[in-house]
Amino acid sequence: MASYDFIFDGLGLRDWCDGGASSAPMSMADLLGKARGSAEPAASAWDLPFPSMDALNHACPAFPQARELTKGLETGFLSIKDGLSVVLDPLTQPLSWALEGALWLFQTSPWWIMIPLILLVVRLVARSWGLVAFVGACIGFLAFINHYDYAMQTLAIIFVCAFICVLVGVPIGIAMSRSDTFQRIAIPILDMLQTLPPFVYLIPLIFLFSVTEPKLYGIAVIVYAIVPVVRLTNLGIRLVDKEVIEAADAFGMTKRQKLWGVQIPLALPNIMAGVNQTIMMSLAMVVIASMVSAPGLGVLVLRGIRNLELGVGLVSGLGIVLLAVMLDRVTKAALARVNAAQKQ
Repeated sequence: MASYDFIFDGLGLRDWCDGGASSAPMSMADLLGKARGSAEPAASAWDLPFPSMDALNHACPAFPQARELTKGLETGFLSIKDGLSVVLDPLTQPLSWALEGALWLFQTSPWWIMIPLILLVVRLVARSWGLVAFVGACIGFLAFINHYDYAMQTLAIIFVCAFICVLVGVPIGIAMSRSDTFQRIAIPILDMLQTLPPFVYLIPLIFLFSVTEPKLYGIAVIVYAIVPVVRLTNLGIRLVDKEVIEAADAFGMTKRQKLWGVQIPLALPNIMAGVNQTIMMSLAMVVIASMVSAPGLGVLVLRGIRNLELGVGLVSGLGIVLLAVMLDRVTKAALARVNAAQKQ
């Protein structure tokens, strides 16, 4: 007799229970428990199990198990997979082209062109010779230990994915700031995207796209990293002083003029902070996406784990740290310039 027989007996469902059985495959734990004969009722209220799906299934074989829920989700997804692929393949193909083009550009350009170009960009963005020297030393160190190509691959993926995150995320944040209804709808979605474990993003994409397609890891990076720039764009525009908005209204500005001439310039520090966090999250996801053929330093980390090569894992991890510090310092220097310009 199972612990919750009394529920189904009291509801008069015993005939229904005895007439059906779960269609889910038995787990290894259930098979071992059945072999040992351990499926016994609780001896006392202290040992009473929670009325979960599996506990109720012990009392009523017709009641669905938790494995049936997961099996149903998998079956449902696989049933619409082909239709989703037909729709998503052409929509996401430009992402594959962009990633392939960036990887080709960063890898085929000679180091004596690429490194000075990167340093020139750092100089224009940060206006700091000290930061230029630091970035140059980091890239030089990575090149010296033969990690230059891997670092350029990682930078290429981050460049494309972070750019798309900003291109898509800033308009979404603006739309959220202009509509409370849209914000209420978007916030739970952003909460879900921000709290899902990074590996979970890869599971449905593996079924939808080929592992050889760059858009597989590109979509995972974008969806994972887009949340900060959306949230902080929305927050920055909403934090604009109401008196400034009233002054703009007094001058007869239209909504578009207020957005581009007042709200976005004043919200720019928050937007830049969101860009900084998006770049950092892109780097984190690129490393994880190495499990699904994403090139870069993450490949070396994965190699160190698989082959138990301690030195390879530690050195490649140091390279990722250097890239993270470089990107963080450059974006924070750009943010500091924005803040200084607004105070003048």
